[in-house]
Amino acid sequence: MENLVYAIVLLPLAGFIINGLFGKKLPKVVVGGLATLVVFASFVITTSIFFGFKSDSAPVIVKAFEWFRINGIQINFGFQIDQLSLMMVMIITGIGSLIHLYSIGYMSHDEGFYKFFTYLNLFIFSMLLLVLGSNYLILFIGWEGVGLCSYLLIGFWYTNEEYGKAARKAFIMNRIGDLGLLIGIFAIAAQVNAVDYLSVAQNSSKFALDSSPIIFITVSLFIGAVGKSAQIPLFTWLPDAMAGPTPVSALIHAATMVTAGVYLVVRSNFLFSLAPSTLNLILFIGIATSLVAAFIGLRQNDIKKVLAYSTVSQLGFMFIALGAGAYTTGMFHVMTHAFFKALLFLGAGSVIHAMSGEQDMRFMGGLRKKIPVTYWTFLIGTLAITGIPPLSGMVSKDEILTHIYAINPVLWGLTLFSAALTAIYMFRLLFLTFFGEFRGTEEQKHHLHESPLTMTLPLVVLAILSVVGGFINLPHFIGHGHFQKLAHWLQPIYVYDTESPEIPFVTEMILLAVTVIMVVVIFFAVKAVYVTKKKNALPEESYTGWEKLSAKKLFIDEIYNATIVRPFEEAGKAAAMFDKAVLDPIVNFIGLGAADSGRAAKRLQNGNVENYVLIMSLAIGIVLIVNFLLK
Repeated sequence: MENLVYAIVLLPLAGFIINGLFGKKLPKVVVGGLATLVVFASFVITTSIFFGFKSDSAPVIVKAFEWFRINGIQINFGFQIDQLSLMMVMIITGIGSLIHLYSIGYMSHDEGFYKFFTYLNLFIFSMLLLVLGSNYLILFIGWEGVGLCSYLLIGFWYTNEEYGKAARKAFIMNRIGDLGLLIGIFAIAAQVNAVDYLSVAQNSSKFALDSSPIIFITVSLFIGAVGKSAQIPLFTWLPDAMAGPTPVSALIHAATMVTAGVYLVVRSNFLFSLAPSTLNLILFIGIATSLVAAFIGLRQNDIKKVLAYSTVSQLGFMFIALGAGAYTTGMFHVMTHAFFKALLFLGAGSVIHAMSGEQDMRFMGGLRKKIPVTYWTFLIGTLAITGIPPLSGMVSKDEILTHIYAINPVLWGLTLFSAALTAIYMFRLLFLTFFGEFRGTEEQKHHLHESPLTMTLPLVVLAILSVVGGFINLPHFIGHGHFQKLAHWLQPIYVYDTESPEIPFVTEMILLAVTVIMVVVIFFAVKAVYVTKKKNALPEESYTGWEKLSAKKLFIDEIYNATIVRPFEEAGKAAAMFDKAVLDPIVNFIGLGAADSGRAAKRLQNGNVENYVLIMSLAIGIVLIVNFLLK
C-alpha cells in the first residue's frame, strides 16, 4: 500500500512539473491528456485501495521520513489512510479527473492552455496533501497550497484588472482564516505535545468538557474553516472568485477546496465533540450563512454568481449539520454537493461556451432545444439541489433538516426557509436560461451549438452521480439502517459518541412531505412567473425594496469597504505621509551629517606626509603639555 499512496500524491505533482517545464512546447492534446491522465490514475489507485479497505479497518500511517523535532515533539512527514481520507481522495480525484477532461474542450482556444493545466495539477497535489497528511502541519501545507492555486486560477486572465482584484481579495480574506488555523495548531501542540491526528485524539480526553483551552483551540480551527469554506463574515471572496475560468469554479470553488473547512472539523471531531459551545457557534454561523447567501442569490443575473451564492449557502448547510454534531450527515452533503454543484457549474460553462462568453441570464432563454445534453443534465442538477426525490441532494438535505428538527423546531424552520430560497433562485435560473424566447443577439443565436464530447461526457457522468449518489446513505427507516453505508463507513473515525436524538417515524415522514411539497409548489410558482407570464430579470439598478437588497448583495461589500478597507487605506496613506514628512528628513539629516563629517575628515587624509608629521608632532606636544600641567 505504501507505494500506492505515494503514487496517488506524486502523479499530479509529476503532471505539474512536466507541463510546467515543457507544456509550452507540447501540443495541447498532450498537455491536457497528460494532466487528465495523472489525476485519473490517482483515482484508479485510490479506488483499488478503497475496495480493499474495510469499514472497521484501523488507520494506516505511511511514514515518508522524519521531518523535524522541536521541544520533544517528533514531526513525521507521512500520510494517514482511513475511511475519511479515502472518501475525500475519491471525491478529489474522481471529480477532478472529470473536470480536467471537461477543461480540454473548454480551454481549447486559450493561449494559457498549458499554464491552466499546470495550475490544476498543482491544486490536485496540494488538495491531496491536505486530506492525506497524517498531522496538522501537513494539512496546513496543503491548505496554503490550495489557497495559492486558487489565487493563480481566479486571476488566470490577469490582464483584466477586475479579475486581478478578485484574486487578491480571495487571497487576503483567506489569510485571515489561515492565521486562526495556525494559532489553533500551535495551541494543540502546546496542550498535548503532538500534532499528528492519532496522538491528539488519544490525548483529547485530558481536556475538560467546554473548558477554556478546548474552546480556544476549536474556535481557532473554526476560524480557518470560516475563511476557506466562505462562511460569515469571510464569505464575500467566493462570489468574486467566479472571475476565474468556469472549470476552476467547479473544481476548487464548489467540489473540493471550499469543503476543506468541513473536512477540518470532521477530522478534528475528537476536539469539537468536547466543545459544545463551539458547535453551537458553528450551527448559528451555518444558518446565518445559508440564509444570507440564498437571499442574495434570488436576484443575481450572472449565471455563475447565482451558483456561487448557492455554493456559499450549501456550505452553510454542511456547517449546520456539523454544528448539530451530525458529522456523517455533513460529509454526506459534501459528497452529494460535489456531484450536483460540479454538474451545475460545468453546465453553466457549457451555456457560456454556447453563448460566446455571455454570462448574463437576461440575454439567454430558449436554450433547451439548442443544447439538449446541457439542458437535461442541468435539469437533473437543479432538481438534485432543490431536493426532488430520489435525487442525491434531497436525501442529504433531508438528513440535515431531520437532525435540526430533533434539536430545535425553530432552527428547522429557518433551515427549511433557506431550502425554499434555494429552490426559488435555482428554478429562476433554469427557466431564464433554458425556457422562453432567445433574448441574445443574432450573432449569438447563430453561434449556438452543443459543447464537444470532452465537455458533455463529464456532464452525463455527474448527472448519473447526482441521481444515484443519495443511495450511499439512505435514511435509517429504509431497510432498518442497512442502507446507511456511509454512516457505517465513517463510524471508526469518531472518537466520541455522535448519535443524534431520534424523532418518531411519522414525524419524519411529515417533515419529508412538507419539504417535497414546498419544492413542487415553488417549481410551479416560479414557472408561472418566468415561463407563463414571460417575466424577464431586470438590471440591478431597476430593482427596489428587498429585490434591490438582494441584487446589491445586502451592500455587504460596501460595508466592508467603508469600515475596513478604506480605513486601512487611509491609515496607509497617513503612514506614507509620516514616512515622507518625518522619517525621511530624520534619516536624511543623519545621512547628511555623516556625509559632512566625512568631507571634514577627508581634509585630514590628503596623502601629504609633511602634514601627517606636523599633526603628529602637535598632538604629542599637546599631550606633553597637558601631562606637565597636571603634575
